[in-house]
Amino acid sequence: MKIDNSLPLEYSTEENRLKILGFWIFLGAEIMLFATLFAAYFTLEGRTGNGPTGGEIFVITPVILETFILLTSSFTIGLAIHAMRLGKQKAMLTFFGITLVLGLSFLGIEIFEFYTYAHEGAGIQTSAFTAALLTTLGTHGAHVSLGLFWGLFIMIQIKKRGLTPETANKSFIFSLYWHFLDVVWIFIFSFIYLKGMM
Repeated sequence: MKIDNSLPLEYSTEENRLKILGFWIFLGAEIMLFATLFAAYFTLEGRTGNGPTGGEIFVITPVILETFILLTSSFTIGLAIHAMRLGKQKAMLTFFGITLVLGLSFLGIEIFEFYTYAHEGAGIQTSAFTAALLTTLGTHGAHVSLGLFWGLFIMIQIKKRGLTPETANKSFIFSLYWHFLDVVWIFIFSFIYLKGMM
């Protein structure tokens, strides 16, 4: 494996560069998945039947808190990658850990939100609107959950093996994934929650 020391560690081998390219292609498929969910949501958002509307169940405080937490986690994963590029493993792992704790906090609020919706009569079978809403939010939440486990395994590998081209590549790809989830959340925040509250 030939290492190019003129490039950042995560790009330092041809295999690493191809993995990053492959992950960008994978993110393209993920964009299509969420685009489909958004299209379904926008088609069904007015079909509430006897169930509640978005304006009746959406509460701004937890949504603002979720947004703040997720955007902060995007900043901390950026700091982790910056520390990685400087070769500061301890700082990198610290910021990585903070990112995962923030992700866990986000999930906790989202689970509480789902619990609240269920108690307000907004279950997945209540109406087409609630089915589309909960499917979209749940898919994003499932991606965050996957990210938490993935990030934890990467941290364990770095702890065992140190910063190598392989672990740096995995960390960078994870950061792309995490930033992608933040971008999806901005769309959820703007076009589902804010629009639904108006």
